[in-house]
Amino acid sequence: MRATVLPIALALALPGAAMAAPPPENAMKISEIATAVEAEAGENLHYIESIEWDDDGYWEVEYKRRDGSEVEVKIDPRTGSSRS
Repeated sequence: MRATVLPIALALALPGAAMAAPPPENAMKISEIATAVEAEAGENLHYIESIEWDDDGYWEVEYKRRDGSEVEVKIDPRTGSSRS
């Protein structure tokens, strides 16, 4: 029982650490973000490794190119365009 009490107590004490801010209401669907990345990368895209929401307000997309290199882009959730 002691082993479960501590994690529960920490989760209740630090609610911000357990809950991230969601994307805005007018954000593009994650499928639309993937489609935009696929279109931008074109024939060089091998596969999308991950798409994650960042609390700083953008989608972080990591993908592999056919030559084996890795790419990480930040995508605006409303427009689908890359951020620098």
